[in-house]
Amino acid sequence: MAAAQGHFSDHSNGTDDTDSAEGNAVPRAFRQAVEALRAARLRPEIELDPTRPPQRLAPHAYALEAAVVDGEEDLADGRLVLLHDPAGHEAWQGTFRLVTLVRAELEPEMAADPLLPEVCWSWLTGALEARGLSYGEPSGTVTRAGSHYFGGLSDRRPATQIEIRASWTPREGLGGVPDSAAHLTAWCDLLCQIAGLPPSQAGQADAATGVVSLPQRRGPQQR
Repeated sequence: MAAAQGHFSDHSNGTDDTDSAEGNAVPRAFRQAVEALRAARLRPEIELDPTRPPQRLAPHAYALEAAVVDGEEDLADGRLVLLHDPAGHEAWQGTFRLVTLVRAELEPEMAADPLLPEVCWSWLTGALEARGLSYGEPSGTVTRAGSHYFGGLSDRRPATQIEIRASWTPREGLGGVPDSAAHLTAWCDLLCQIAGLPPSQAGQADAATGVVSLPQRRGPQQR
C-alpha cells in the first residue's frame, strides 16, 4: 500500500517544524506522529486514504478514512483523526488525542443482541490492549440504528447499522510522540473485526481470549 499523503488542519504539508519562523509551524512531535501514520503497513483488505481534518478541535489535526473492502463492496468503514495541542488539554490529560468513527451493517439477529453495545466497546479497548498500547481518558458511544423501507424502496430488506464513536489519549513516548502507527493498526483491527473478518496472524492471540468477530454480513454497502 502506498504511503498515505494528506493535509494538516493548518493546510501545510507537514514539512515545517517548530524551528520555522512562521506562526503556523507544525510541531516536530506532531509531524513525526503523522509520518508514522503515513508509513504504517496494514492488512490488504484495508483501503486507507487521507481526508480533510476538522478545523476547530485542536490547533493541529490529521485525518484518515478507511474501508474494509471485499471486491467492490465495503464491509465496514470509518475515520480516524489525530489531534494535537502542544499546550496540553485538560480533558485529554495529554497533548495528543485520537478520535474515531467506525460503522458497519449487521444481520438483524446480531443487532437484536442486548449486549451488543458493550461487546462493541470491548472490541475497541481490546484491540488497543492486544497491541500492547497504553492509553487514557477513553470515552465514546455505541449506537445501533434500524432502517425499514417502504414504497418504491419496499423491495429492500430491513437493515441495521452499528456505529462506534470514540476518543482516547495515546501515551506519549520519547520526545512526546505517541506510537501512532500502532494505534492505527489497532484501529484497523477493530474495523476488520466489526466487518466480520477473521483475525490477522498478528491478532491470533485474540482467539485465545474468546474475542470473536461479527459474522460477515449478507449485504455490505456498494462502493
